Amino acid sequence: MELTPDILKSLIKSAQMATEDEIGCNECFEELHEFAEMKLAGKSPEDAKPLVKDHLDKCRSCREEYQALLEGLRSIENGQQ
Repeated sequence: MELTPDILKSLIKSAQMATEDEIGCNECFEELHEFAEMKLAGKSPEDAKPLVKDHLDKCRSCREEYQALLEGLRSIENGQQ
């Protein structure tokens, strides 16, 4: 992969946004099902799991996984009704 100016800007921005208490992709992935289930139940996962919310805001891959999980759970839920 070539380090283009856009990639470098993105890496610098990510580094500047990092905090001591942030979680990585593995920790986020472990909590995605709870986050999605809370969302479907009408609860506020953003308040209950702010570190997951923060990671999803910053990480496109995890955000896409979350959105796919949420859609899958919604489909299952709708199919059972």
